[in-house]
Amino acid sequence: MLGTPAVDVAVIAASVLGLWVGARSLVDAVVRLARRFGVSELTIGLTIVAMGTSAPELVVSIDAAFAGVGNVAVANVIGSNVYNLAFILGVVSLIRVVPVERSLVHRDGAALVAATLAGVWAVSDGVVTRPEGALLAAGFLAYTGYLLRDERGGPSIDTLYPDSRVTETLADHARFRGRDAVLLVGGLALVLICGHFMVEAATSLARGAGISEWVIGGTIVAAGTSTPELAVSLVAMREGHVGMSVGNVVGSNVFNVLGILGVAVVLRPLTTSGAAAEAGLWLVVVTVLGVAAMWSGRRLSRGEGLLLVLSEITRWTLGILRIFG
Repeated sequence: MLGTPAVDVAVIAASVLGLWVGARSLVDAVVRLARRFGVSELTIGLTIVAMGTSAPELVVSIDAAFAGVGNVAVANVIGSNVYNLAFILGVVSLIRVVPVERSLVHRDGAALVAATLAGVWAVSDGVVTRPEGALLAAGFLAYTGYLLRDERGGPSIDTLYPDSRVTETLADHARFRGRDAVLLVGGLALVLICGHFMVEAATSLARGAGISEWVIGGTIVAAGTSTPELAVSLVAMREGHVGMSVGNVVGSNVFNVLGILGVAVVLRPLTTSGAAAEAGLWLVVVTVLGVAAMWSGRRLSRGEGLLLVLSEITRWTLGILRIFG
């Protein structure tokens, strides 16, 4: 039963193990399927993997919208996006210098900045209306459609490290066709289930410590719902699939702010506190800095990754101390 600190800690530990197993299964299956259908790992990471790993954010934000808890819905989206860029991308680049494809910088970096500005504009006045939500959702559909059309025009070259561990022969092509689909669905399900239990356990611990609703939504819940992105990005990077690792983060952020927030608001308009504008400004700054870091030399260095991680640690510290949010 969740609620006891010892049980919550045990659930979190078990969830971490499950996330790692599920993420590895998902990444291996997606890589083989992407190659089989001639789709680049970057595009797969920006679309299918990104939307799959963002399912927890979708569930939490829609539930919060129906419950009339606008702060949790918006804080979850904004907090998840900050966490994805600052912590996940930062940790990945600390482990290994990340080369960035030109299309990711020029096309998807620009889309991420534009999507972030649109989302923050929508929540800045404290009320997000259905027309604003419809515009956000339409923007996501337009971006996804452009990605798929661009892919058909000429797939980008996958960025792989020399020690990539996933290889495929002609025999593998026939043997793993059905198995890959099962591994993809099973891996994603395991990642989402473990992410759900981690959110529940971490939220229980936070409430027991007397942390505010906005801070819980923007930090604990946001980080918890982003654990699938963290697990998938780390495993993809470890396997040498850079496009999927970085594309997962960028695609998830675009989906969160346009797709998830847009759908939640269409279902029910949201009202938020003044903390939303403050948190939105922080997200804009982190997004611009993250894209600028990828633009500089088309790579993320360990020094840049360290600065990103430190910025997230600072945000959490200020939030818990009730100075920020």
